[in-house]
Amino acid sequence: MLMQQTLSQLKALKLDGMARAFEEQAALASSASLSFEERFGMVVDREVAWRDTRRLERLMKSAKLKNPQACIEDIGYRQSRGIDKSVVAALAVCDWIRNAQNLILTGPTGAGKTWIACAFGQQACRQDFSVMYVRVPGCSRN
Repeated sequence: MLMQQTLSQLKALKLDGMARAFEEQAALASSASLSFEERFGMVVDREVAWRDTRRLERLMKSAKLKNPQACIEDIGYRQSRGIDKSVVAALAVCDWIRNAQNLILTGPTGAGKTWIACAFGQQACRQDFSVMYVRVPGCSRN
């Protein structure tokens, strides 16, 4: 009964990651060979990971990216796109956000501007920034 009380208390405290890790450890016989400190460390690590995942999910959901699966690591650097790998790497650090600057992508139709914008948006979310994806219609030139 002590385990159920502990699980209930962890859930009441909104420590869902710890509760899951505690349940998993109880189910695994191999956990018994670990010291208290090792087991407790694993439980705490799980809570941290759980919270990080939830925070990223929340940031990604509120960003409303058109292509939420887009990521910096998957950007194609074909010659025709004219994308400089070193510029992308520098922008991926997100110092431009820390310096209160904006990122505006321009290029011909079909160049992948939307996908790249979403990749930068996801990267910013991974670094704990709130993101708002906005598409601005192009202006006509006369």
